[in-house]
Amino acid sequence: MVDHQKTIQNEVTLTGKGLHTGIAVSMTLKPAPEHSGIVFKRIDLEGQPEIEADVKHVVDTSRGTVLEKNGARVGTIEHTLAAISALGIDNLIIEIDGPEAPIMDGSSKLIYDGIGENNLQEQDAEREYFEIREKIVFTDQESGAELVALPDDSFSIDVMISYKSPVLDNQYARISNIRHFRDEIAPCRTFVFLHELEFLLNNNLVKGGDLDNAIVIMDRNVSQEELDRIADLFHHEHIKLNGQQGILNNLKLHFTNEPARHKLLDVIGDLTLLGRPIKGKIIASRPGHSANTQFTKMLQKEMNKQFSKTAPPVYNPDKEPVMDIHKIKELLPHRYPFLMVDKVIEIKEKHIVGIKNITTNEPIFTGHFPQEPVFPGVLQIEAMAQVGGLFVLNQMDPNKTFSTYFLKIDGIKFRKKIVPGDTLIIKVEMVTPIRRGIATMKGYIFVGNQLASEGEFMAQIIENN
Repeated sequence: MVDHQKTIQNEVTLTGKGLHTGIAVSMTLKPAPEHSGIVFKRIDLEGQPEIEADVKHVVDTSRGTVLEKNGARVGTIEHTLAAISALGIDNLIIEIDGPEAPIMDGSSKLIYDGIGENNLQEQDAEREYFEIREKIVFTDQESGAELVALPDDSFSIDVMISYKSPVLDNQYARISNIRHFRDEIAPCRTFVFLHELEFLLNNNLVKGGDLDNAIVIMDRNVSQEELDRIADLFHHEHIKLNGQQGILNNLKLHFTNEPARHKLLDVIGDLTLLGRPIKGKIIASRPGHSANTQFTKMLQKEMNKQFSKTAPPVYNPDKEPVMDIHKIKELLPHRYPFLMVDKVIEIKEKHIVGIKNITTNEPIFTGHFPQEPVFPGVLQIEAMAQVGGLFVLNQMDPNKTFSTYFLKIDGIKFRKKIVPGDTLIIKVEMVTPIRRGIATMKGYIFVGNQLASEGEFMAQIIENN
């Protein structure tokens, strides 16, 4: 089944205060067109500057993830992005009238429910996943953080946290299916140690912090007098000390491992800055926003290689083809010795991938050349053209027959000699939509991971009599 991109049907407004600024802020989420991604718009600033939710815009991770572009900033975005990602939303405009997203209750649940599972709109464009194809590891010796990405058919995250605290030591959390996010991860609130609070306030942070939006962990014995002094610094009513270490405000935890689950929530939010959903398994040990975003930058480099036009498609010979030779013969008029496609392994919205196996039995090798068999460049062009023809003809009325004819060939480059024993992986993508029966395509032939040849084609589609 083909997954399609999603946005929302109706705009949603969420209001609250920023965790660190304490400023009242309103955030309105609006539908966005295909391929536009997640974009923040600072409507309180002149010109209403936009900031794409892209890891390349991360400028600070000390107490949350902060994006900046052309002098405009937006911070504490990870809980919002986690909810958006878990809902499967690809395209969204987030209008915000302050420098920080509202903290709400310190989790993603109010944001997730505010958007609503029934408020999603499927779009026409196909959703593109970043598939983890080999092990990717990020380590930070200073913090002890390690994040690993492994190949898998679906998305899952394992998180381990460890603090030198008698109250919060080692915890583990896992999500194996993103559909479980709302019930298992979204309600988990941010947490802070009591000894950090005064430091944060002295550094002009957590002005919007409250016992209603954070779990405060007492990992040492404090006097009632000290507790009252900290409460006064935060302009908070005094809390009676129960004389024990644990959760300061005696909140009932949603889960015994709620801190680890919240760290998992943060990982999902920060990974959203990759720009595409992931197919793979993520294992995070002692994650934090700095490690999360550096890991995401590492993934983005690999993703850009994978989605480069000259990146070789993945060919798994054990996988069932999208078109076998019988289906190919139904669409193409070519026959031996001029049929240059053995099977099709992938058809997407704008491209197709076909396979051609080169053997020493190819008739052309009797003359090209007997002592040094080389597959001719003109047949490489023909192979790309036939794969492109399959993409086009597969969209035509099955009750009619059509043929494709070259109008133009341009930019042909041969980069590697093709010989018997090579398997050609042929990728052809549409340069422009088909208009008035004219198709413009760009083709690539790979042998293994090497680009062997490429070229541009223009063809006319004509209905046969």
